[in-house]
Amino acid sequence: MAAPGHVVMSTDPNNPQLLTTNRKALVINLDASRYGTFAEIGAGQEVARHFFQAGGASGTVAKTMSAYDMSFSDAIYGRSKRYVSEARLRTMLDHEYKLLNDRLASTRGESTRFFVFANTVAARSYRGDNECHGWVGVRFQTEPGREPCDILVHVRLWDRENLQQQQAVGLLGVNLIYGAFFLHADPEALIRSLIDNLSAARIEVDVIRFQGPDLAHVNNRLMALELVQDGLTDAVIFSPEGTALQPSEAFYKKAILVQRGSFHPVTRVNVDMIECARRRFLREPPVEGKEVLPLFELSMSKLQVAEKVDQRDFLDRVDSLAAAGMHVLVSNDLPYFRLTAYFRRYTPEMIGYTMGARALTELLDERRFEHLDGGILEAFGRLFKSHVRLYVYPRLQQGDEGGKPVLLDAAHIPVPTKLQHLHAHLLENGLIEDLNDYNPDVLGIFARDALKAIQKGELGWESMVPEAAANVIRERRLFGLKEA
Repeated sequence: MAAPGHVVMSTDPNNPQLLTTNRKALVINLDASRYGTFAEIGAGQEVARHFFQAGGASGTVAKTMSAYDMSFSDAIYGRSKRYVSEARLRTMLDHEYKLLNDRLASTRGESTRFFVFANTVAARSYRGDNECHGWVGVRFQTEPGREPCDILVHVRLWDRENLQQQQAVGLLGVNLIYGAFFLHADPEALIRSLIDNLSAARIEVDVIRFQGPDLAHVNNRLMALELVQDGLTDAVIFSPEGTALQPSEAFYKKAILVQRGSFHPVTRVNVDMIECARRRFLREPPVEGKEVLPLFELSMSKLQVAEKVDQRDFLDRVDSLAAAGMHVLVSNDLPYFRLTAYFRRYTPEMIGYTMGARALTELLDERRFEHLDGGILEAFGRLFKSHVRLYVYPRLQQGDEGGKPVLLDAAHIPVPTKLQHLHAHLLENGLIEDLNDYNPDVLGIFARDALKAIQKGELGWESMVPEAAANVIRERRLFGLKEA
């Protein structure tokens, strides 16, 4: 049930009343054209329960079922390596929708919009030591006889008690079904509605997929970005193929190497920086024999102009980064110590950050940490408390009064007097290291110059960016490319 006194405005233009979770379920129950199956594994049958309690469920619910025992589950859906997985959810939707269609299409297919809701969830066990997460999805027809569409989400459950987690899954499930029926033409509104009568403190949505003929207009990468913008998750990760990944699978037991930047566009400096850092990272004793995941990280603030994200520009950056063969993380402006905490949800292995010397100077600005009780000391203590290193790439900057360019490295950056002991401590203990095997030929390349050349159609921009990225920029005319 909805939290006492917590209601949301109706997202159905034909029903202006305030909607609780119970009201959402009732609106669906009273629609005689919708009929479907509920298949729930884990976290009880909380979603179906809302529809039964709302009243009128006999006109909506064809069947509810829950196969908790693995042998029964395997007998129905086939064997699975992982029971809480996207593959298992898809198998459930396939099986139940085929049954529904086979048994009822001939008698009511012309007047009924069939649907199947399914979830496979691991709520908190009695030992309390398991990962609490799940895959939740709905397959539905927008009109009788139409090919169905799917909306799938991966969630993490943050409530401390099993019963609370079950209740959260129930609320989310009703929101997803209601959103699929009434908001599929406005996917941004659908995403915002997923935590109606909930909060991101209780349930996190870190993956969402829209598929099907009536959802062909939806760009799933933009929907993943929407999850971060709306605060449903702290970050989303994309594969080099541009697909949003489940973070727990992408990061599981991997050592992680991160470069944060704007990548507007990605340059040869960015590639040289991550490659230099990777060579150094692989020599760290805790990393030996471990799988390493290098990735580029974009913060939301790097994407926003006047507090709005230029979607085309975002896709251009992701496409060019993917062309360079990199995983891309988009985060909600997490400071480094919080980004470390985010990775620690998924892996105990070593974490490395690589950055330019100028970025290190900005990191040592104590004004960034005035909101913390312990200030910069607390921030750095939380950052370096477990297997974390910073690798600093030099920066070529103009000398004083137009003199010879100077190479700025970690040991020679300008540091306020009162922070010099902290700076020295980090260097002496190897928590911050310079990268020395860089390519000096790329030090004079800056993203702003590459972008300017691309947008003006000036010759030579291709030499500033990785070859694979240059090919994609040219072929797809990214970043407002103008012909020379």
